[in-house]
Amino acid sequence: MSPAEKQIRQAIELNGPISVEMFMGLAINHYYATRDPFGAEGDFTTAPEISQMFGELIGIWVADTWIKLGQPSPFNLVEGGPGRGTLMADILRATKGVDGLHQAMNIHLIETSPHLREMQRQTLAGYEVEWHSNLETIPNDPLIFIANELLDALPIRQYQSFEGKWYERVIGLENDKLVFGLTESTLNLPPVEGAIKEISPASIHFVAQLSLKIRDCKGAALLIDYGYDEAVTGETLQAVKAHGFVPVLEDIGNADLTALVDFVMMSKVSQVPVIGPVTQGEFLKSLGIQMRFERLKAKATPQQVMELQSALVRLTAEDQMGTLFKVMGLCHDPSIELAGFDD
Repeated sequence: MSPAEKQIRQAIELNGPISVEMFMGLAINHYYATRDPFGAEGDFTTAPEISQMFGELIGIWVADTWIKLGQPSPFNLVEGGPGRGTLMADILRATKGVDGLHQAMNIHLIETSPHLREMQRQTLAGYEVEWHSNLETIPNDPLIFIANELLDALPIRQYQSFEGKWYERVIGLENDKLVFGLTESTLNLPPVEGAIKEISPASIHFVAQLSLKIRDCKGAALLIDYGYDEAVTGETLQAVKAHGFVPVLEDIGNADLTALVDFVMMSKVSQVPVIGPVTQGEFLKSLGIQMRFERLKAKATPQQVMELQSALVRLTAEDQMGTLFKVMGLCHDPSIELAGFDD
């Protein structure tokens, strides 16, 4: 039994059934604090790990946005949930030639896992980097914020409609096994028999805080995640281990827990204008991923060409990450047209 499961069982024994939100928080904190979950040897692969093309195009977006913001100096380049540091490394490599950008830039990473911080330190050796546990300690200079697959890992609450009422789903113990149950709820929505509604207070708080920072300090943000851009009901909570799905209540703390991001809600809570969301495929094509592919292909071996082609399909195809993943922009100034969001 993992330390996370022990903690969860103790919490239930002390106070009764716990919310899905509390369960996710305890499980995820243990999970990210104790391992490198990324890549072929881990549990899942993110877009920056699939191909350098992804990070390089985000780098182009950063440079273009910095110019459109009026080339502020100094400014903060901030990444939330930076993984191994691969995306930031690709962004920095792709923007080296942009006159004045690196001189104006201060790099900040929001990361709570000591294990991942160490990996990021190694990946970004040679750059001055500051680490933070939350947005609040980021200095109040103009900022460009990037997050890829951050919001999907923030805890959610789940509600289920039953006999004309909404109940909150909780996790309790039955015959010494963890099981889902229901408890009274004050959710104020029209009930739909059997429907499940997911709400992420942590994501709502994070995007609201980020948008206030962007409003007050002036800047822009790019949020990339898998999620939906219309109001839906249904369960999306899932556990992933070794690139496959596993039961949510098994191997707790040793599998990644995620849920689809509600981009409709994220748009509603933003205190600055929102651009998009658009699909990841549309966004990357608008930024010129096909052109980048052709340039890399021209210098590649036959094996590398196959890998590049595979990565292009995986990142942009409708039946791969191209449609499931969405990209949303935030900017303090509605007159600024952020790249990648062409109508």
